[in-house]
Amino acid sequence: MANREVEKAQHAHPEGETLFEKIINKEIPAEFVYEDEQCVVFHDVNPQAPTHLLVVPRKPIPQLSKADDGDQDLLGHLLITARNVALGKGFDRTGFRLVINDGRHGAQSVYHLHVHILAGRQMKWPPG
Repeated sequence: MANREVEKAQHAHPEGETLFEKIINKEIPAEFVYEDEQCVVFHDVNPQAPTHLLVVPRKPIPQLSKADDGDQDLLGHLLITARNVALGKGFDRTGFRLVINDGRHGAQSVYHLHVHILAGRQMKWPPG
């Protein structure tokens, strides 16, 4: 399953409206766990762990490497939101992993910045 995500990333491109924009605009249904004026959190449709959530900014930043210095507050908000959601689900007791994929070699398959929250199983190291 993970190799399929890498394969998708090899063919993904940053042009046009993304799947995440359609989810944010509620054109495509998703199970929202949290939302505020800056971001949304929903379940990944292709989970890589028993709990796999995505923290997605409403602002369409294609990649972390393309974020502006002016996005500093938003980027911090994404991490604080990820932490709060993970703590709210009790993962402070067992642990969790946050992942941001960037670009083709980083296995980014949707060009809209997002933070993965992975939990519910023992993570492996090294991750890549």
